[in-house]
Amino acid sequence: MKSFVDTNILVYAYDHSAGVKHERALELIKNLWMAGNGILSTQVVQEFYVNVRRKARRPISIGEARALVADYLSWDPIINDGSAILDAIDAEQRYQLSFWDALIVVAAQKGGASVIYSEDFNHGQTFDTVEILNPFEGRG
Repeated sequence: MKSFVDTNILVYAYDHSAGVKHERALELIKNLWMAGNGILSTQVVQEFYVNVRRKARRPISIGEARALVADYLSWDPIINDGSAILDAIDAEQRYQLSFWDALIVVAAQKGGASVIYSEDFNHGQTFDTVEILNPFEGRG
């Protein structure tokens, strides 16, 4: 079962100030590394880099950020080509999503994911064969 990881989950995995969210995101990412079934898109890798460098409470160094990006590139990110952009425009209308969220859904579908881990969608929401799971939902 392939699992798509949204930017926010990756960022929490490296944001030590995020408390419980950091712990849960890090555990999820470690499990996906071990199982070898994590996927993401070029959009997620780009957003991750910008967020851990410029928007995090404690930004990481450019060298560390570059090394992390290189590691995640080994997941063979889904490339948002022209076809994906057009599909996202259609998904934006079909699912009533923002364009950027539609691009996430399209990339997950293109990559054969059955799950998108994110806190930016509604937990349990489905888009055809892809289900949204918020790893922070329903835990005390």
